[in-house]
Amino acid sequence: MTTKAQRDIEKGYTNADFAAKLRRLADSLESGEKFEIQIAGERIYVPVRAEYSVEHERSDDEEEIEFQIKWSPK
Repeated sequence: MTTKAQRDIEKGYTNADFAAKLRRLADSLESGEKFEIQIAGERIYVPVRAEYSVEHERSDDEEEIEFQIKWSPK
């Protein structure tokens, strides 16, 4: 079994590109299909069994919302 290297990347997108990715994600969720996305040159395959959550963080000078998708690499 090949072990993948650990990775922690945050990539910014234009509003139009981000909206398009969200639409593709929503389409995959509604149709019950896996979601595929390329981030910083690596293609990621999100299985149907993935879990979805929304996180909100607040500090004195910033607020953040993260749309999270998690799964085990079974």
